Amino acid sequence: MAGLLALSRTIDRVNEFIGRWVSWLILLAILVSAANAVIRKTFDMSSNAWLELQWYLFGAAFMLAAAYTLKQNDHIRIDIVYGMFSRRVQHWIDLLGHLFFLMPFVTLMVIYFVPYVSLSFRSGEMSNNSGGLIIWPAKAILLVGFFLLALQGISEIIKKIAIMRGDMDDPTPFISVHEQAELEAKALAEEVRS
Repeated sequence: MAGLLALSRTIDRVNEFIGRWVSWLILLAILVSAANAVIRKTFDMSSNAWLELQWYLFGAAFMLAAAYTLKQNDHIRIDIVYGMFSRRVQHWIDLLGHLFFLMPFVTLMVIYFVPYVSLSFRSGEMSNNSGGLIIWPAKAILLVGFFLLALQGISEIIKKIAIMRGDMDDPTPFISVHEQAELEAKALAEEVRS
């Protein structure tokens, strides 16, 4: 299990680095959008390439940060139902969800995206929009994003098994929205008192 946990830590570090780095792509997308708007309004000229670049940047941030979101346990789940169960049952729900839903989905996406990206790259596929960008980088970002999500899924499965076996502490203990609000209220009350 020690070797698998080392692998999990490596995957976590890689996705942590990528997730923090790609957050800057949102700022870059905003700057491109603002520059495009200023140039369009000031000089009455623009290009579809600027709009597509915004989409590429936002899509890259979304796809490349998906694995980081899973690592941080910030993905969407129905907490009202999930929170009714004991933490052990929650771990089982997470493990089975990763094994039977996440991993088959991301595996299929990676398998199907390889020829999709390859064909786009070899053909030099371009946007249908006048002055648009080449398409294969956007498709490659999808492939990389699903690959990173698959790796993070493996890491999460390893960690869930280790937690359930008692080989490691839970790095992301579940706190319901209600409990989180109570904790924040208590912290705020303590801050006001001091």
